[in-house]
Amino acid sequence: MGYELRGSQIYNYTRICMHQRSLIKFCKECGQAVSYRIPDDGDTKSRAICSVCHTVHYENPLMVVGTLPVWQGRVLLCKRNIEPRKGKWTLPAGFMELNETAAEGAARETVEEAGAQFEMQDLLSVLSVARVGQVHLYFRAALTSDQFNPGFETQEAQLFDEKDIPWDELAFTTVKLTLQCFFADRAKGVQNVHHLNVS
Repeated sequence: MGYELRGSQIYNYTRICMHQRSLIKFCKECGQAVSYRIPDDGDTKSRAICSVCHTVHYENPLMVVGTLPVWQGRVLLCKRNIEPRKGKWTLPAGFMELNETAAEGAARETVEEAGAQFEMQDLLSVLSVARVGQVHLYFRAALTSDQFNPGFETQEAQLFDEKDIPWDELAFTTVKLTLQCFFADRAKGVQNVHHLNVS
């Protein structure tokens, strides 16, 4: 299965920084002010509710999707060319877009960030990062070439043996945990799906 870059799309990766969410101030339906309260429909959580049209605005976690691409036993990492964590190493990943599946989003991000040729494989890890309202999904990917053409978000894309992974230079905890799960599975000769909570 092949994947192509769909235009020059710029993603606001600053959202991945560890900041509290911004409160909704205005209704997305009519533009009037909202207030936070528990809805009258049996819900138990405080929601942004329009004072005029009574629309309830639900805020849900963002989905981050990516791959762990492998070529002849080596793992592909990308050195970030954007903030946050510019200059640090990461797996190719980013925010899932509307109208795509999780696997399609992961494949798109891998093309955009690494310019890699690959085949998508099974899900590897599901990481809940509740403090920033995100869920990260990483899929295994089998590279079909060791030639890369990184996009503007990546300084360089490089293959690493397990012993050479720059553990202290990884951009995000979810990347580190996913790599650890992958190498632990490989040592045991298994392929598990790992569900982790990141504090």
